[in-house]
Amino acid sequence: MTASPRRSTWPATTVVAHVVLALLTVIILVGVWHLGADLWQIFAAAGAAALLHVGAVVARRRPWVGYAIGALAMLVLVTMPFPGWSPNMLPSAVCFPLTLWRLTGLVSVRSSVVALAVAALGIVLTELVAWARLPPDTPVWTRLAEGGLLMLVVGGVWLGALLVRRGREADRRAESERLAAAVADERAGIRRDLHDVIAHTVTVMVARIEAAAVTTADPATRRELGDIAEAGRDAHQGLRAMLATLGAVTAAPRVDSRPGKVPISLDALPDLVASAASPLHAVTFAEVGERRPLSLSAEVAVVRSVQEGITNALRHLEPPVEVAVRLRWTPAEVVVEVRDDGGKALRGAGGQGTGLMGIEERVRTAGGTLSVDEGDDGWVLRVRLPTKEGV
Repeated sequence: MTASPRRSTWPATTVVAHVVLALLTVIILVGVWHLGADLWQIFAAAGAAALLHVGAVVARRRPWVGYAIGALAMLVLVTMPFPGWSPNMLPSAVCFPLTLWRLTGLVSVRSSVVALAVAALGIVLTELVAWARLPPDTPVWTRLAEGGLLMLVVGGVWLGALLVRRGREADRRAESERLAAAVADERAGIRRDLHDVIAHTVTVMVARIEAAAVTTADPATRRELGDIAEAGRDAHQGLRAMLATLGAVTAAPRVDSRPGKVPISLDALPDLVASAASPLHAVTFAEVGERRPLSLSAEVAVVRSVQEGITNALRHLEPPVEVAVRLRWTPAEVVVEVRDDGGKALRGAGGQGTGLMGIEERVRTAGGTLSVDEGDDGWVLRVRLPTKEGV
């Protein structure tokens, strides 16, 4: 909110600065004329001063052209004889360092070094000309002091412009990295939501259709339901391919309770488990111990872990399948177990998914651990998460 007013006042400030410098230059030239300067010297100095202002204006859009105009004007001032005054000390000469500042902020560092060398050469030429015109009684150190001061001014302007430019570049890089991180976080969030919600729903849908196909007595209906289940599996594989293009889950878990999402609540677990059951898929839920308060990230991890365990069992095992979901509470932690009986056989699922990596990220963020072990009959997904009392 502060940048816009600064930009809006910049042209007015620039005009005022040019007017003030020009008026001071005119006043000094009038004084020098009264001291005995010729009119041609006054007009030449005034013309060079005007060129300096033109160069400063042009440098805003064409830095090299503006800098060249300023350098030419300074050359005129340096080489022109001027009684009792060094013409390169006119107020309008301030425009030349401004052109150097502008050029340094826009061109490459190597090019700005060339511009700095030109300015330094101009200072050396200035002091050599002034030294040649020194009256016999003037000490030489005065020219050396003036030259050193001018070198400090020009070098300071160049270094300041370079530092400001690098600061702007660092700000742009930081902004670019922030935008890239935001895009990556959004992609990871979309990927996670698609996997946690849609993939689970499609898997449950296919499992229930397969169960209906087995239990129906009509061969035509059985074939039709089989085709629908196959189409569902194809859709699931297509979804997994799309998730792969979105990249791995690297962002921190987000909580989303928008309509259509699986509710992020322990109270939703019985309905979640019941929705996955079918005549060929016995999915049961049990909770042992007194429920303890969990952090929001831990509660999300519990729900998503149960969801992922059921999804994997229904997707990878030939029915009939039994899946037992169990929550065991202690004062310090909650242990989530999703255990299957191995089903009739292990079916090819079309490649390894990345759902467990997402669950592992959620669990680790919540301060817990995840393990997947092969039991006597099937697989056990086990998650341990700290309660608020155990943190």
